[in-house]
Amino acid sequence: MKIVIVCYPTFGGSGVMATELGMSLADHGHEVHFIAYKKPVRLNDLNENLYFHKVKVPDYPLFSFVPYELALSTKLVDIVKKYSIDLLHVHYAIPHAYAAYMAKKMLKDQLINIPIVTTLHGTDITLVGNHPSYKTAVTFSINKSDIVTCVSNSLKNDTLLQFDIKNKIRVIPNFIDLNKYILQQDLCLIENPVPSKELVITHVSNFRPVKNVLNVIKIFYNIQKKLDVRLLMIGEGPEKTKAEKMCHDLNISHLVDFLGNTSQVEKNLCHSDLFLLPSSTESFGLAALEAMASKVAIISSNAGGLPEINIDGQTGYVSDFNDIDFMTEKAISILESKSILNRFKENAFLKAQEFDINKIVPLYEKTYLEALNLVK
Repeated sequence: MKIVIVCYPTFGGSGVMATELGMSLADHGHEVHFIAYKKPVRLNDLNENLYFHKVKVPDYPLFSFVPYELALSTKLVDIVKKYSIDLLHVHYAIPHAYAAYMAKKMLKDQLINIPIVTTLHGTDITLVGNHPSYKTAVTFSINKSDIVTCVSNSLKNDTLLQFDIKNKIRVIPNFIDLNKYILQQDLCLIENPVPSKELVITHVSNFRPVKNVLNVIKIFYNIQKKLDVRLLMIGEGPEKTKAEKMCHDLNISHLVDFLGNTSQVEKNLCHSDLFLLPSSTESFGLAALEAMASKVAIISSNAGGLPEINIDGQTGYVSDFNDIDFMTEKAISILESKSILNRFKENAFLKAQEFDINKIVPLYEKTYLEALNLVK
C-alpha cells in the first residue's frame, strides 16, 4: 500500500507513535509518505519506502494567522496525485482530519476516491477539541473519517461522552519496539556491569502543566530524605524553569539532572529504577510504557489510560495526581527492598510485551484494508 501519514513532528506522544508506525510500515514493504511542517524528530534516514514532504505556508498579508489547514489540504492533494496514494492516515482530529476531509473532497472532484483513517490521541479531544471554537469542527472531522481509532478505552469513552459521534471508534493502543529496549538493556549491562548503589528515578514529558512536573520534584524531595536516589528529568517545556527553581529552593539541585529532549530516551531509562508520571490528564501514557519496556517500575496518576497499562500493585501503583504523600509512600516501599523492586520491574516488562510493535502494527494494516474496501 501507499500510505500518507500526517502528524505533529514534535516530541509529543502522538508524533512519536505516528513516526514509529510509519517506519515499521516501510519495513513491512509499504510506501509511506510523511507530511508535516517539519521533519518528525524520530524519523530516521529516508529510503525508497520512506518519504517526507514539508508543508510550506506562504506569508500572505491578508491573513492575520497562518492558514496551515489550507496549505496542508493542498499538499495532500498534490502528494496523492503525484504518488498514487491509496490511503490517508491522520493523527489528531484538528487540524489534520479536517484538512484531510477537504483534500478528499477536492480529489473526489477529480474522480479520485481516497479513504481517511483518523487516530485520536488525547488533547485533540480533551483539550483542543472541547473548546467551543473547535468542538463542531472536531465532531465533523471524526464523523467524516472513514475509520476512527483511538489509543485507549478511556479516550474512547471520553470522546463518546463529549461529542455527538456517529462513527464507530475502535481502540488500537500505542506501542513500543520491544527489541530496541531489550538491546539497550544488554548494552547497559556491558557498560555498567556493577549496578550503582544510587537508585535512579526518572520523569519524561513535554513539561506542560498537565504533567505536574512540580509534583515530581516534591515526591522526589520526600524520597531523597530516606534513600540514596538521583532524579533524571527528560524533556523541555514551559514548566521546566519552575522545576529547576524548585530544586534550587529545596537544595536538591545536586541530585537532579535536567537532560532536555532526546530521541534515544531508552538509553536513560535502562539505568532507571522508578518512573514518576503524576499527570492530571493522560490519554494513554506512552512515556510510562517506554519505561516499562526498560524494566522500570511505575508510580503514576490514575488519569485517562494510565491504569490500562500501569496495573496497580503489579507494575507499580496509581493514585490521584495530587496525592503526593501516597506516591511518596509507594515509591519508597518499592525502592527500599531489592526483591520488591525487581518483582515490579519484571512485571512492568511483562506487561509492556502486550504492546510490542509486532502485535500492534498488523492491527493498523488490517484497518487500512478495511478502509480501502469502504471506498471501492
